[in-house]
Amino acid sequence: MDRIETNSVKAEKLKQLFTVLAEEQGFSGAVLVAEKGEVIYKDACGYLNMESKAPITADSMFELASVSKTFTSVATMMLIEQGKLRYDDTIDIYLPVLPYKHITIKNLLNHTSGLPDYETLFLEHWDRTKIATNDDVIALLAKYKQDVLFQPNEKWHYSNTGYVLLASIIEVASGRSFAEFLEKNIFEPLQMTRTTVYNRRYAPRRIPNYAYGYVYSYEQNQYVLPDNYEETNYVYWLDGIQGDGTVNSTIEDLLKWDRALYTEKLLPKEIVKEAFQSTILSDGSSFPYGYGWGIEEKENIGKEVSHGGAWPGYETSLSRYIDKDRTIIYLTNKPQGFSWFLEILAALENIAFDLDYTFPQLPPKREMVTINPEIYTKYVGVYVEGDGEKLSIFVEEKWLYVKANGQKIRLLPSSETTFFSAQVPLEIEFVVGKEEKANEMIITAGEVSKATRIQE
Repeated sequence: MDRIETNSVKAEKLKQLFTVLAEEQGFSGAVLVAEKGEVIYKDACGYLNMESKAPITADSMFELASVSKTFTSVATMMLIEQGKLRYDDTIDIYLPVLPYKHITIKNLLNHTSGLPDYETLFLEHWDRTKIATNDDVIALLAKYKQDVLFQPNEKWHYSNTGYVLLASIIEVASGRSFAEFLEKNIFEPLQMTRTTVYNRRYAPRRIPNYAYGYVYSYEQNQYVLPDNYEETNYVYWLDGIQGDGTVNSTIEDLLKWDRALYTEKLLPKEIVKEAFQSTILSDGSSFPYGYGWGIEEKENIGKEVSHGGAWPGYETSLSRYIDKDRTIIYLTNKPQGFSWFLEILAALENIAFDLDYTFPQLPPKREMVTINPEIYTKYVGVYVEGDGEKLSIFVEEKWLYVKANGQKIRLLPSSETTFFSAQVPLEIEFVVGKEEKANEMIITAGEVSKATRIQE
């Protein structure tokens, strides 16, 4: 078959897939698949706003979440190319109040900084009636001087903090706001007229055809705005922070972004290629992440550079198959489970490369049940996993919580002994011993592990 006929077959398969997603599985969002810049298939369904029932279109704008990091990284590389920054510059040159003197811009770009997580810091030390900005992130890091997780380039550890600091460094080096720098140097030159940095709670403005993100409330048994749900209301008080997220765009504008990275409109091709090279750690080992892009070599497919994003109400993905020049863009404002998200991406990829595929399956719907809160006393205590990680189980305002790595997660009951999180993919089953106290937890979070109660 010639290319046109082959693409026609792919388009039909993609249409069949999208029909199942839209009509049988409640998908809400937009999808685009392209080959050498030619759109093979694009479609959209669902609602921009569940109250107005206005339909999503191919021109609907979504929060990109961590796909935004691809813009932050390229903006940083543009300033390096202009001589205003250097990869080996330490961050204290631009942000002198920070106590981290040996971390470089390169460490921020490839997640080898070891910086602590700013979100955990805000959970513990922030007035949640106020909306935080990058300056507040820097101020808290400077005030509390948390230890680094490891020495720079010793390990790879995904860091939203690093990309927030990159946005602030871009501002110092360019003399412009982060949003203005992206607008003038990327969005306008590429005619990405439906792409912007948007902090809709911190700096509200009307954007037409905007897709509001929704999360599922197990208490109300319906989708709600994340601002109105305990697990996700941090979207309000973290809304002014930029660099790790808050670029908003459409499937069509993201295709323009994809195409530009094959040209020299923004950077020389050899410089762009640097972003797609695996990180080499101090011990000589490598990790498949470059400057703002995950990297994977796939059999029958070649090199994929991509980034995904997840923020309450949104799941996003931009996948660029640079050996074969194919592109898959996925945006949703109604997440229904991370495994489903991954299955959809796998099906889109397999169709794009003429491989066998299966239709995604919605995960079983979890049901919250009502139980007597007095039962929680059986479970309260400190547990330790096999790797030494301590987990604290406690009760607060008639709800059971688990705390690990500074993160507090509410547990919703699915039975008297099993609980799940609406916040992260997590299930916990308590094993009760002879003394009517739990002596063990079985934890399912991607993998299954156990934690044993200890005396403290």
